[in-house]
Amino acid sequence: MIAKFAIVLSLAAAAYAGLLPATKLVYAEPEAPARYDFSYSVHDSQSGDVKEQQESRNGDAVRGSYSLVQPDGVRRIVEYSADEHQGFNAIVRYEGAPAKIAYSAPVAKVAYAAPITKFAYAAPVAKFAYAAPVAKAAYATAPASHFTYSSPAISYRH
Repeated sequence: MIAKFAIVLSLAAAAYAGLLPATKLVYAEPEAPARYDFSYSVHDSQSGDVKEQQESRNGDAVRGSYSLVQPDGVRRIVEYSADEHQGFNAIVRYEGAPAKIAYSAPVAKVAYAAPITKFAYAAPVAKFAYAAPVAKAAYATAPASHFTYSSPAISYRH
């Protein structure tokens, strides 16, 4: 860790003393001031969305305007400009009068009667019969050393 610190410190000292060559960034093309013109408009009769905008830029100066129809029917128009001397300035105007919105009377409450249902439920009847395997022991006169067991009648094949 100390070795890394010493290497970085010696490179910094050499760069400060001018022993390392300094690189200079040179652009292939000089930068031109930004310049554009932009505009769009929307007129959707189904949703009632009506708006438009236009903007132009030449260097650091931007001028433009936009307008839209607000939900109450009034058209709002904003004209703006921005530059490095005066900053951003906007002038807002309104055209038209707000439309009166008609409200309908509240809907009368509807009474619902619960449906009358009768349920008859009978649990299924299940009968089980289970027989456990039986072990049989065969006894002879000799001591019991051999037993036989019977298994269920199930066979497996592989």
